[in-house]
Amino acid sequence: MSVKGNFNLTGRVALITGGNGGIGLGMAEGLARAGAGVCIWGTNADKNAAAVEQLRGHGGQAEAMICDVSDRAQVEACFTQTLEQFGRVDGCFANAGIGIWRRTFLDVTPEDWRRVLSVNLDGVFHTFQVALRHMVERAEAGDAFGRLVATSSLASRMGAPGHEHYAATKGAVNSLIEALAVGNARHGVTANAVLPGWIETEMTGDHFDNERFAQAVMPRIPARRWGGPGDFAGIATYLMSEASSYHTGDCILIDGGYRIF
Repeated sequence: MSVKGNFNLTGRVALITGGNGGIGLGMAEGLARAGAGVCIWGTNADKNAAAVEQLRGHGGQAEAMICDVSDRAQVEACFTQTLEQFGRVDGCFANAGIGIWRRTFLDVTPEDWRRVLSVNLDGVFHTFQVALRHMVERAEAGDAFGRLVATSSLASRMGAPGHEHYAATKGAVNSLIEALAVGNARHGVTANAVLPGWIETEMTGDHFDNERFAQAVMPRIPARRWGGPGDFAGIATYLMSEASSYHTGDCILIDGGYRIF
């Protein structure tokens, strides 16, 4: 299937952290189908290899690298390697994240707090900063185009008992996105956050296997289904494309209507 007009990403390159599964792979699939070259960063070599094979099935270039985004040195090295393989990065999707559930906030340890922040917030800082530096340099050379997209969460907008540390990182990401949008518009760089609702992935598997949880939550989702990775292909393609060039600083809910019902 050919992609025409503003949504044709042929010649563009997207970097997706945590792109070897779940929402990240759903985004990567949409971008690859639209013609973009895709580089995914993940910490699991087997999942990286499987994702690359899947993405190459769409006919474009796809590569994967082992990267822990909480480690600045790894991020710098992998970004350099990404540029060596693709020549440019037009869109950076900071999707890598972890969750450590505890029964109450009083059960959250300092180690839990630091670990979640190191990946979900520090990792976004590291990844966006190296990518933005490249985008600004290109803009100053006459090639003004860049897309920064962070995976936030519905938890940043609604109470999430036992996930206070996770929610704190996502609320911070929303604020970071707004500041980046204002500060970099002159370089042709947009910045937006995607806020998933109840999405069925490896990370959320324990919740969806809990019958009490499912019976309590499902009736509150107007779409009457859990979300899936494929529900993020379209929004990723749009945010990467020329069609979104005037859309920046937004926090976009993808939740089947859960929050407003």
